[in-house]
Amino acid sequence: MYYDIAFILITIIWIILGNSKLKLNPLFVIFLACILLGILLNLSATNISFDIFNGFISVSKKIGLLIFFGVIIGICLEKSGATEIISIGLIKKLSFLPITYIINLIGFLISIPVFCDAAFIILSSFSKKISELTKNSKKTIAVALSTGLFATHVLVPPTPGPLAAAASLDLKNIFLLFVCGGIFAFFLSLIGGFYSQKFIQETKTISEENLKVLISGMSTKKTMSFNLASSPVWIPLVIMSLNPIVPSKINILTSPAFALFIGAIISIYLSIKNIKFKKLLLISLKQSLPIIGITGMGGGLGQIIKNIDVVSWFSEIDGFTSLGIIIPFLISASLKTAQGSSTVAIVTSASIIYPMLSVFGLDNELGKTLAILSIGVGSMTVSHANDSYFWVVSQFSGMDVSTTYKTHTVATLFQGIFGIIILFIIYKVIVFFN
Repeated sequence: MYYDIAFILITIIWIILGNSKLKLNPLFVIFLACILLGILLNLSATNISFDIFNGFISVSKKIGLLIFFGVIIGICLEKSGATEIISIGLIKKLSFLPITYIINLIGFLISIPVFCDAAFIILSSFSKKISELTKNSKKTIAVALSTGLFATHVLVPPTPGPLAAAASLDLKNIFLLFVCGGIFAFFLSLIGGFYSQKFIQETKTISEENLKVLISGMSTKKTMSFNLASSPVWIPLVIMSLNPIVPSKINILTSPAFALFIGAIISIYLSIKNIKFKKLLLISLKQSLPIIGITGMGGGLGQIIKNIDVVSWFSEIDGFTSLGIIIPFLISASLKTAQGSSTVAIVTSASIIYPMLSVFGLDNELGKTLAILSIGVGSMTVSHANDSYFWVVSQFSGMDVSTTYKTHTVATLFQGIFGIIILFIIYKVIVFFN
């Protein structure tokens, strides 16, 4: 059994080296990891191929459409100018808060349909203008935005990471993950906002005069209301929330795939004048297929790992099961820090953790959701120079590398530490009452 655990560690080391040092395509790295682990476990070529294929198909068919529709929504919101309208709308509604928290919550909401790196680029000029108008430092506003975007990106579907983890851990209730992940990401986002407000620079509320200047300088003319601009996000939520009350014969109409399909249709309607449908499909496929491939290959790795009886081995270790929710975090944080990609950290961690769920008492729907949140928090701990998001934040905020380390990187560490503490307390409370 010790050899089997060593083989898993060797596989993890390969994934880290392949991504961070050799700079290989993550899909290729995980594919080779599957083969490497299969060979180390003395599996036949037929069994290795069979496991990779089965795992890949199993995960891809669960999340493929979800990721594809999510990507369409994100692209359309960007092209239609809806992201800017949502941002202005939130500033109006939350003008009683310090601007740091408003920007932070804008990031939290926008990152539900838009990938965090793309969203930061889209909102960078907007955040710089706010910084100039309110006379706050750019780094304060930038970190408030980056932490808000990051929290949602690693915790809330339909972003790829949480969906991949849900597929790998065989979580069927995606809406439960959306609700729990959304609430948890909201608090983690505010932790990032608090860090920016208290440890970088304290900001004040935005004045009505500055708000008018900001609105007048919008690059997108207001052609839609806040509710319409945000409808591709909230309408799918409403549809999924109806699942418990609709008859079982038509519950497919409240499934996550159908809900996001409706969201995608609405978003296409909003952007129909801004991007041709054929071009939209090509861009969406270009962005979604690599992610689906990586997550699917993570399913293949998970299938190979199932050949190891990790449950009996870990069950014999005194005190190990009491760590429960901490282990997924530690694995994910180690992978994130070592190789940089949050998605790869989530996919790999979920594949490793799945056989251990019963040991930790996390093999029910709520337990799997908590495990995914633990993996998600780990995958944001920490963002530094081997993370593409780190460079997006640095370059589009105008911060040098040293400043980005002292602000953005430390802020993600702050979020990660407080996030796992909060999650551990929740886990212990649930265990106590059960």
